[in-house]
Amino acid sequence: MSHVPRVLILPGWQNSGPEHWQSRWEALYGDERVEQDDWQHPRRGDWMARLEEVLLADERPALLVAHSLGCHLVAGWAEHSQHTGRVQGALLVAPPDCEREDFPPQLHNWRQVRRGRLPFPSLAVLATDDPYGSLERGTELAQQWGSDLVIAGARGHLNAASGLGDWPEGRALLDQLSRST
Repeated sequence: MSHVPRVLILPGWQNSGPEHWQSRWEALYGDERVEQDDWQHPRRGDWMARLEEVLLADERPALLVAHSLGCHLVAGWAEHSQHTGRVQGALLVAPPDCEREDFPPQLHNWRQVRRGRLPFPSLAVLATDDPYGSLERGTELAQQWGSDLVIAGARGHLNAASGLGDWPEGRALLDQLSRST
């Protein structure tokens, strides 16, 4: 079994468009996106089953690179899967506050947040001005998940609108996480 991990990209609600750093990482580094059947009306169970399927389809260990709702996918999957040992680590970028009053109704089955400690190393990256979750809530989640925390400054939702381009700082964090496992 190869010990070089593959990188699995876990976009959030509505997927990551061509200018999003996750899409750029696919093109630059050959990372693999976990494609979901329904990006508009995501069902947690369906997304978790798809992640499990992709992880089991290849015996190599994986690094998970999650953005937004993808962070909650990692937490939910880790709580239920018997295969968490296949994951070497997770980069959790801009987890939204799923318990907010103005959380989109089509995401209703994500409102119950999974708060258990992740069984693998993780690094949460938060902005100070994320419109989908306060720094306080993000920090609380990171602590509950047992994630190390990186504050990225005033960068919005750390998505394409944040103007991150290829986001080399994020890739350096993933490399750091990979070396620490």
